[in-house]
Amino acid sequence: MTPLYISNDIYRRSSYGGKHPLAVPRVSVCTDLCRALGWLPDDVFRNAPMATEAQLTRFHDPAYVAALRQAERDQAVTPSVRDRFRINADGNPVYREVFSRPAISAGGVMLAARLTAERGIAHCPGGGTHHGRADRAAGFCFLNDPVLGLLTWLDHGFDNIVYLDIDAHHGDGVQDAFHGDRRVLTISLHEAGRWPFTGLAADTAGGTARNFPLPAGCNDSEFAHVIDTAVLPLIRARRPQAIMLQAGADGLEEDPLAKLSLSNNAHRAVVQAIRPLAPRLAVLGGGGYNPWTTGRCWALIWGTLNDHPIPDRLPPEAEAVLRGLTYPRAAGRNPPDHWFTTLQDAPRDGPIRDAVRRMTEEALSA
Repeated sequence: MTPLYISNDIYRRSSYGGKHPLAVPRVSVCTDLCRALGWLPDDVFRNAPMATEAQLTRFHDPAYVAALRQAERDQAVTPSVRDRFRINADGNPVYREVFSRPAISAGGVMLAARLTAERGIAHCPGGGTHHGRADRAAGFCFLNDPVLGLLTWLDHGFDNIVYLDIDAHHGDGVQDAFHGDRRVLTISLHEAGRWPFTGLAADTAGGTARNFPLPAGCNDSEFAHVIDTAVLPLIRARRPQAIMLQAGADGLEEDPLAKLSLSNNAHRAVVQAIRPLAPRLAVLGGGGYNPWTTGRCWALIWGTLNDHPIPDRLPPEAEAVLRGLTYPRAAGRNPPDHWFTTLQDAPRDGPIRDAVRRMTEEALSA
């Protein structure tokens, strides 16, 4: 079946504001690149709907959903709401679409689950808010759209699902939501010692999770070692009915919020490896705070899902998308030329450190 692309124009006009890491465009960059490359005809595009209150409260506390909706109306919260729900606290700002945007992300991921209920592939780069808690915001995430998407699959009767998270930050909200639930295996590859400071190799969430904390500077070869020797065997042994991939791009070397050293070839290789392992695949976005590297990575994923040949040099229309971006950080003042002219990075291979081998063995034996 032809993969489907799910998005919404809200990502084009919405920003967390000011100097927040999510003040930069990401999903719209991916969409515009795919269109400029001729990879996104209208017949494969689906508009992400806003999730209803009933859908959101399948996981989230109704009082929290109401508070989030009120925060958007008032563009402010009271101290008691802030303290209880962590809205306008801990990097979770009140911004213009503070309810609408995450509700549309949730609606998009749930739509991806419904559209793949029979079988198929869906890419929803606006999804991936994996830190959100049932009753509070956390880690820039106001709702937990991966949890809501996984629950949608479970509501369709599936009982053997793999959630794979390759964001630089541990997918704590998803793991905790399915702690001890044998129907969902959560697997997370993330940077060790980085917020939220969870996801140790010994943490199995009651036997329903595997965690692979990667050392700073993790290169493509080390990442591939973990995928090839641990993650793929785990998935093959389980033979899942469906796989959800959270493809956060903050593990890329140029991202400002982590210290991994991956190229986007790592993400491409994961997509290529897991695509044949289940009849249903939903690919989400996630972290990623450099607009060039994040947009290029997610567009590369879409091209990979469709088996499109990746051009050595982008056509002028796609290059114009990238040259039109601005980035209020040091890296944005003099960006390298390949951020404008290519989609696929040069590989960042290197030695596989003993620490990576030991961590992989520890996680598998946990």
